[in-house]
Amino acid sequence: MTTLGTPLSPTATKVMLLGSGELGKEVLIALQRLGVETIAVDRYDNAPGQQVAHHARTITMSDPAQLKALIEAERPMLVVPEIEAIATPMLEQLEAQGLVRVIPTARAARLTMDREGIRRLAAETLRLPTSPYQFCDSLEELQAAIDGGIGYPCIVKPVMSSSGKGQSKIDGPDDVRKAWDYAMAGGRVAKGRVIVEGFIDFDYEITLLTVRAVDARGGVQTHFCDPIGHVQVSGDYVESWQPQPMSEAALERARLIAEAVTDDLGGLGLFGVELFVKGDQVWFSEVSPRPHDTGMVTMTTQWQNEFELHARAILGLPVDTTLKSPGASAVIYGGVDAQGIVFDGVEAALSVPGTELRLFGKPESFVKRRMGVALARHDDVDVARQRAKQAAACVKPRAA
Repeated sequence: MTTLGTPLSPTATKVMLLGSGELGKEVLIALQRLGVETIAVDRYDNAPGQQVAHHARTITMSDPAQLKALIEAERPMLVVPEIEAIATPMLEQLEAQGLVRVIPTARAARLTMDREGIRRLAAETLRLPTSPYQFCDSLEELQAAIDGGIGYPCIVKPVMSSSGKGQSKIDGPDDVRKAWDYAMAGGRVAKGRVIVEGFIDFDYEITLLTVRAVDARGGVQTHFCDPIGHVQVSGDYVESWQPQPMSEAALERARLIAEAVTDDLGGLGLFGVELFVKGDQVWFSEVSPRPHDTGMVTMTTQWQNEFELHARAILGLPVDTTLKSPGASAVIYGGVDAQGIVFDGVEAALSVPGTELRLFGKPESFVKRRMGVALARHDDVDVARQRAKQAAACVKPRAA
């Protein structure tokens, strides 16, 4: 049985988020609606989640000493990693000492923080279908891997990055050095190592939001949201929609793959499992043990969005993954490099029927930084996609 305390009191149920961007912000809001005391941690001041949490803390989360000192000072009940660049060995140490519970587990946070850990788990331990791949520590190794069997076209990614940063497609020999340099610039930590993947000729890719939650008997039950289709450009999501039509055979295979991965990772919470689909065939791509950027569409499509599902699951509460309405999302980019930008066109965007906006409140804009998202609902997914993109195009960020 879950007992929740009162924020800012001796009985408080305290949850610390490591990473407080737009996804973390929505998790914090969901937790606060359940009366949880929240601590938002990020590498810079005034991150989106810090603007809504009870407490804001700014540290270098990849520094084990800083991370340990903060957790020991705050003593949260749960630590919830929301980004990859975290000193996960320290989380494992603190969890082993019984000082904190990490969501979903410290081991899962370590395995999924870089592409090598999770790919080796999926392909080599669980024997799930994936694209052919190789890890490379130099430009020369990358070229040798391509020439030795990966072939062209192929995809190169840093072993650790977020939102597609550093990811590119190589169509021929002239692209190899450019892809290596881009990966080195886009990796968050552990620079100098990449994964190169053989290109799968898929029909579409999906995110299958998978929730591990406590059931009525006290065991763990796996729940699935309807599949989310999405479009990525240079590895970065630009639009998503739910549900993505797919065959029953493909959906069943997707669920089996997602359940196998998340069962091995263990713990409670929501996982974003990315998969490639061609006909009835399904390949595992990646998994994040947290809400997924493509899943922002659930803020308009589900009775409980992905952030509410995550909050409920990690607290041991019941979840409901039921679809409310088909819908879509479209990203609003900064378009400019500036601090304290303003947004024009909000009224026009919200005049598009069935739409909503989320402006994240990031204190600094970059040309390709995600600053907001437009959401649209409609019984016809294609109409919802068109309206979401129309609304997003109305919003014009600019320097003040």
